[in-house]
Amino acid sequence: MMKKFYIATDHAGYALKAYIKEYVTSLGHDIVDLGPDSADRVDYPDYAKKCAHAVLADKGSFGILICGTGIGISIAANKVAGIRAALCHDHYTAKLTRQHNDANILCFGERVVGKGVIEEMIEVFANTEFEGGRHAERVAKIEGCAFGSELE
Repeated sequence: MMKKFYIATDHAGYALKAYIKEYVTSLGHDIVDLGPDSADRVDYPDYAKKCAHAVLADKGSFGILICGTGIGISIAANKVAGIRAALCHDHYTAKLTRQHNDANILCFGERVVGKGVIEEMIEVFANTEFEGGRHAERVAKIEGCAFGSELE
């Protein structure tokens, strides 16, 4: 089944973007590039936010976010209510985050994972369905979270 992906990076993830766009298209999926348009220095929170809002506005779509490690861009994306951006390092983590967390954005680091691993992660992320059940209750708790500065 064809999926729609939105992709964004910062300067440290830019080099992989063209490759990933071509790969996603070769799988029969649509992909929309949200920038940046060059490898010039940019701030990853700006692109995380752009991708997160695009995914929320297009029900059933997914996002791909890339920075040097994947850490910063995933943290930034998760600041947007309704986003479950998962930092993954292999096909197993990509599969489980779809099955158990209903993740809607796949994040990884250009400096951390190679092209073969990225291909496996994208393929399994696109083709794995959310299991629901007890996991749905947990995702609902995540959606309702609003933590203060102190532990409750």
